[in-house]
Amino acid sequence: QVQLVESGGGLVQAGGSLIVSCAASGRTFSINDMGWYRQAPGKEREFVAALRWSGDSTYYADSVKGRFTISRDNAKNTVYLHMNSLKPEDTAVYYCAARTHTIAALTTTGGYDVWGQGTQVAVSS
Repeated sequence: QVQLVESGGGLVQAGGSLIVSCAASGRTFSINDMGWYRQAPGKEREFVAALRWSGDSTYYADSVKGRFTISRDNAKNTVYLHMNSLKPEDTAVYYCAARTHTIAALTTTGGYDVWGQGTQVAVSS
């Protein structure tokens, strides 16, 4: 199976930047897509960004497009989310996810079947 571990969360002021990481281990050859989701207190989990595990395709939610960048380091089996121009509304627990059992367009944001434990990102005013 695939295991995912997030790291890099923390407290940052509005307008600042932060990078969160997701290290994948196990049967990583089974990964089709990697994604980032976030969940703010009292709200449903929200899609943030996704990329093809093999390839350059990426997809972003409108709320973060132009501010966030998803990337990977294949040698390290690690996916990153580079967050710039952070806003208080970006405050959430950020989760890394893998889609391993289905093949779909990146614009299809469901079907992610492996999840990390989450890392807290807090943006102060």
